[in-house]
Amino acid sequence: MSRALFIIDVQNDFTEGGALAVEGGAAVAAGITAYLAEHAERYDLVVASRDWHNPDDHNDGHFATDAEPDFVSTWPKHCMADTPGAEYHPALDTSGVHVHIRKGQGVPAYSIFEGTDDSGASISEVLERHGITDIDIAGIATDYCVRASALDAIEHGRHVRVLRDLIAGVATETSDAAIAELGHAGAAIVESSELPPGEVVESPDADAAGSPADDEAGRA
Repeated sequence: MSRALFIIDVQNDFTEGGALAVEGGAAVAAGITAYLAEHAERYDLVVASRDWHNPDDHNDGHFATDAEPDFVSTWPKHCMADTPGAEYHPALDTSGVHVHIRKGQGVPAYSIFEGTDDSGASISEVLERHGITDIDIAGIATDYCVRASALDAIEHGRHVRVLRDLIAGVATETSDAAIAELGHAGAAIVESSELPPGEVVESPDADAAGSPADDEAGRA
């Protein structure tokens, strides 16, 4: 079994003071840095995503133009390519990140699976290349890009854990609903502090999907 950490959209525009600020975003950035500093050995691969929107278009209606944004499907302009708002939050140490994914280039994109790395490879191709079977997810925002990325990871057959103390959402109600949805879909919702090095936490449907021991036996 090989495990990856997804760090979703920990960017200046999604943290306090940004164009689309999420309360607690800066704390998430610092928390992920501290977590990786102590537990980098848990991961075979660390992937970070960023919204990276083209300033020359409206991303197929993703940005509100003639009307106020509804903050559900239309948003203020944010994370414009090559601007400070699109950069990682300064409290996030990216020195341990192996792969950087950019998404939302010309089209709305919430999931990391809708982006590509610097070579143009999709995250699916990256995961296959590294033999990743299990994914931990942290970042912003719980109710949008974290949710979408976790659901897609499950859809792609990975065992998923959401690190609840290392995420922040736009709104409490929608974030709670997202966590409930992810748990129902098969993700394990865990606190990072509860995971000692080397521990494997199986998804709730692990028996149906095959246990990690079964995976190891199948590759022997």
